[in-house]
Amino acid sequence: MSRNAAILGLATAVPPHRLSQDDALAMARDILAPRYPGFARLESVFTNAAIDNRYAVMPIDWYRAPRGWADRSRAYLESATALFVEVARDALCRAGIAAQAVDTIVTISSTGIATPGLEARALAAMGFRADVRRVPVFGLGCAGGAGGLALAARLAQAAPGENVLLVVVETCTLAFRAQAPGKADIVASALFGDGAAACILRAGPGGNAMARVAASAEHIWPDTLDIMGWDIGEEGLGVIFAQAIPAFARAHLAEAFAGIFTCWGMRDGGFAEHVLHPGGAKVIAALEETLGLASGHLQREREILRDFGNMSAPTVLFVLERALRTGLRGPTLLAALGPGFTLNCVVLEPA
Repeated sequence: MSRNAAILGLATAVPPHRLSQDDALAMARDILAPRYPGFARLESVFTNAAIDNRYAVMPIDWYRAPRGWADRSRAYLESATALFVEVARDALCRAGIAAQAVDTIVTISSTGIATPGLEARALAAMGFRADVRRVPVFGLGCAGGAGGLALAARLAQAAPGENVLLVVVETCTLAFRAQAPGKADIVASALFGDGAAACILRAGPGGNAMARVAASAEHIWPDTLDIMGWDIGEEGLGVIFAQAIPAFARAHLAEAFAGIFTCWGMRDGGFAEHVLHPGGAKVIAALEETLGLASGHLQREREILRDFGNMSAPTVLFVLERALRTGLRGPTLLAALGPGFTLNCVVLEPA
């Protein structure tokens, strides 16, 4: 019996308000263009993003009004908790496990602050046990799906037979700042959407495994705090994109991947499949180039980006869900880039 943690159920969810890219551009022209003189030069970000639709936790008119910390926090607590409950219930149902059987909950979210955490706020609605262990994690950003899966798998492996619930929730659209937008705000308004994902992991016997987590690793580059993160102002959280992420990926990712693969004993990678975080169209292309994949190879990643935009942490788990529908053909690399600047990697094996 493998001691590696198995994924027993995986689910994804999006909020109810669909936002087409045409609607997003029209809103940006209406709200941001008058406040940012160079907006016309950035309109191509919307048209070249390779995104058709995104989903938001609030109706579009909510974003037109000035919003501060209080408004954004209320919206986050309500909407993120609702997404948590929806996606956690679905994952448990697919795994055939009752909420009372969950021993540990890992919650990944960086787009709002909740104290007590989202898992505590969802406890009564979910029916978790009073002695369930809670591990809330803030700050992983777009790397949170991969990093959260690695953490949850290690916790499951440390306690064979126990059920670990991973829930990843991000409400990126609540960071939309209209009062004094910068270039990063406009880029963010063209890329980001909201979503959630959850999975159940267990090491040891029991359950129908969809895949197993065989290994994980992380690489952080020094002096890269300005590449991606939050700029905290009076309006709330605002995104930082201080450097070109695709250019950074092309310059530095190959060496990081090579070091991780060597530690795993996989000199040339040797992966049958790839499940990567689609941070943007250019990022996907940079990942293909870095990993020596044919142009257009990462089709699932492009489909998720097209249908949902960049939802930050849960996005890579949306890609994984599609990969698992047809079954993994062999060792699979799951990876995501995030603030730090960080690369998080996981090796998945077919069940």
